[in-house]
Amino acid sequence: MKIHVTDQAGETHELEGLEGWRVMEVIRDWGLNIKAECGGGLSCATCHVYVDQDWLATVGVPSEEEEEMLDTVGDVRSNSRLSCQILCSDALDGLKLTLAASASKD
Repeated sequence: MKIHVTDQAGETHELEGLEGWRVMEVIRDWGLNIKAECGGGLSCATCHVYVDQDWLATVGVPSEEEEEMLDTVGDVRSNSRLSCQILCSDALDGLKLTLAASASKD
């Protein structure tokens, strides 16, 4: 499956994801600018992304626990998600998202 990720500099990357992998793992393993400090344990918000409006319904809504983590970042928006909570699947082939500034390693 393909994921289209726009980084903090505005450059778009087409990444290949594997079924069942966390979107965060794909972004991290392709070497983009994402902290992903907890490695997918839902104990930080350093994999914060903005899901493209056209994909929000397909991705689904965040859990209460994910929303609580998102409340800890200053740049949260209505389309904010933690990429560790989005699993790669055929239904998400072509997913478009943008890395939030709060996810930057810098």
